[in-house]
Amino acid sequence: MQPIYDNPLGFSFRIVFAKLRALNNVTNHLQPRMHSFKKQTIMKKILFIVLFISSSIISAQNDGWHISTNENSDYTGIAIANGRIGMLSSSKPLQIQHVVLNNVYDVDPNLKVSQILHGMNFGNLDIHIDGEKITEDNITNWQQTMDMKDAALTTTFDYKDKAKISCTVYALRNLQYTGYIDVSIQASKEIDVKVTGKILTPKEYQTPKNTFQILKDVETTMPILQSVAKSPFEKHLVSTSATFIWHNINSSREHERPELNHNVISDYENTLSFDYNIKKNENLEFAWTGAQCTTKDFSDPKSESERMVIFNLLNSKQVLLAQHKAQWNELWEGDIIIEGDLQSQQDVRLALYHLYAFGRGDSDLSIAPMGLSLQTPYNGHIFWDTELWMFPPLLMFNQNIARSLVNYRSDRLEPAKKRALNYGYQGAMFPWESDDTGEEATPPFALTGPFEHHITADIAIAFWNYYRVTQNKKWLTQKGYPLMKEVADFWVSRVIENNDGSYSINNVVGANEFAPNVNDNAFTNGAAITALEFAIKAAKEIGEIPNPTWQLVSEKIKILKLKDGTTKEHENYNGEIIKQADVNLLSFPLNIINDKAAILKDLKYYEPKLSKEGPAMGKSIFSVLYARQGDVTNAYRLFKESYVPNQQAPFGALSEVSTSNFSYFATGAGGMLQSVLFGFGGLDITDDGIIQKNPILPKEWKSLTIKGVGPSKKTYRIDR
Repeated sequence: MQPIYDNPLGFSFRIVFAKLRALNNVTNHLQPRMHSFKKQTIMKKILFIVLFISSSIISAQNDGWHISTNENSDYTGIAIANGRIGMLSSSKPLQIQHVVLNNVYDVDPNLKVSQILHGMNFGNLDIHIDGEKITEDNITNWQQTMDMKDAALTTTFDYKDKAKISCTVYALRNLQYTGYIDVSIQASKEIDVKVTGKILTPKEYQTPKNTFQILKDVETTMPILQSVAKSPFEKHLVSTSATFIWHNINSSREHERPELNHNVISDYENTLSFDYNIKKNENLEFAWTGAQCTTKDFSDPKSESERMVIFNLLNSKQVLLAQHKAQWNELWEGDIIIEGDLQSQQDVRLALYHLYAFGRGDSDLSIAPMGLSLQTPYNGHIFWDTELWMFPPLLMFNQNIARSLVNYRSDRLEPAKKRALNYGYQGAMFPWESDDTGEEATPPFALTGPFEHHITADIAIAFWNYYRVTQNKKWLTQKGYPLMKEVADFWVSRVIENNDGSYSINNVVGANEFAPNVNDNAFTNGAAITALEFAIKAAKEIGEIPNPTWQLVSEKIKILKLKDGTTKEHENYNGEIIKQADVNLLSFPLNIINDKAAILKDLKYYEPKLSKEGPAMGKSIFSVLYARQGDVTNAYRLFKESYVPNQQAPFGALSEVSTSNFSYFATGAGGMLQSVLFGFGGLDITDDGIIQKNPILPKEWKSLTIKGVGPSKKTYRIDR
């Protein structure tokens, strides 16, 4: 069986990379960001040999919206998400791997760290035909298709010569706590079918209770399967309700519904089933829908989950899915269209799909590095990944989601102010890893927690960029400037004055986490300078008088140089391998180093220093900078290198590093999108709003269209 990609080339990059990667996966550990991955020299040589000789057959679809595969032997799932819940796909028929709940955390007292919840899994069905259970071993013609436009994953297969089955999974955008699984069974022969819907409670949950009840209002009956349990460390009560829906049998004909049978398999498996006879050449169509609520968002999650399921039960499929699709159509008003390179088109759109799927404009929540696909390896915490990598593309296309991301931080300003005070500083000091509380969520042993301070500047920079694009002065007055002021005060208290009158920022972990506890890290210092300058601008914009010390300090913070004029990454840097771009961030997005010769000097020096294993965001920055220098060849090369080695079969889900299979890495998606927007597209966020200057088109592309940009939904097109 072969994958089906929108790829005009004659081989599958994804399968090659994935099969080799499977030979040497990196095991999960709590803080991989602080560990250096071993070089895989031999493996890399083998990879490239196989890459060039591979002859996997590709069948291309031409719309750029779908990814289809019939390859399930080497499988990394894809996320179906709506910003509140995420479901990870499975190669097994009628199954999903797990459910992830956004902003719902439990705290492990042993590890002393919060962790986003794996919710109850309501996405699994069992189907028996003529007494035999459908498994991956007795089906043929298995195929999965991810429809990015409608955010739907469809699996189709044949069961012997008896039936053709289709199953489509939705995380409903319009009903953010619910999932919807639409199923069709087409009988080739007369068959007896047994369908079982399940709620699977993770074994680490406490005191599970499983029930089935039939609620009734006048003439309407509403069957509800429900599981309620406490989260593993009892911080939250979690409730999941689910039921079957027969599309052609409404509430007035409920007596025609199949009889339902309830069975509690164990404390952790609660099921509801029905039997049905399907005549030859007839179809059975039904849906299984579930809603999951917790005490994080509801005082009575049990009742609320019931109401949501009843809402789905008593609304038509057409209405529910039309609303879901309408909201996704609105999201796709912001899109990137690449003509002439279907593979790049698909890859870019998949990245944008994930950012949309992981965020919501009505939530005031943020996006974790793995979005809503995985609990590990970063526990669902919020890092700089959001502000520096994911936020800029979202700001360009969807200011509502962007506003939620910045509001997540302003809502946690008070804990940040308390944290600064606790460490002897003024203003606000944001945690390196943030959860629902806004307090530091980094494990105590990790040096990033107490020392990776550039996050505080990164947040303030995102705030000013949000104002630059939206010109929302009310937001700036009420939320933006109050935070930016506190950040500026923090940096004034954080710097150390030197004998020559300059200022240093000592003992930090920079963007290059391979070098902890260094002095005068380039990016940290540059980000502090930028945050101070932006605070001055924000104060003036709302009629406030900025603290004159902000200007004094910003002008005198050190940016170190090597003897040949290359920007020095930190005080003791001596040419070591770096984890990711650090110095080069001063050119983009900070625009502190803007002389072409200086930019190129830093590019040439630091590109060979980048870790081969990734993470690949640094190569995205290099791609942007080369594009802005007019070097489209290197820009395109680095654009591809920023994500292709990290793709996982069969859909192209991104992992953080080329030697792991943790995905989907939303940070990497943000980086590669910035290559397109701010590199090839020539777009830039300035005090005058979004502008375009010097776009450049790779020879592989016939045209690039970026539509739905900014509040005015402007379209930019670059043709060859």
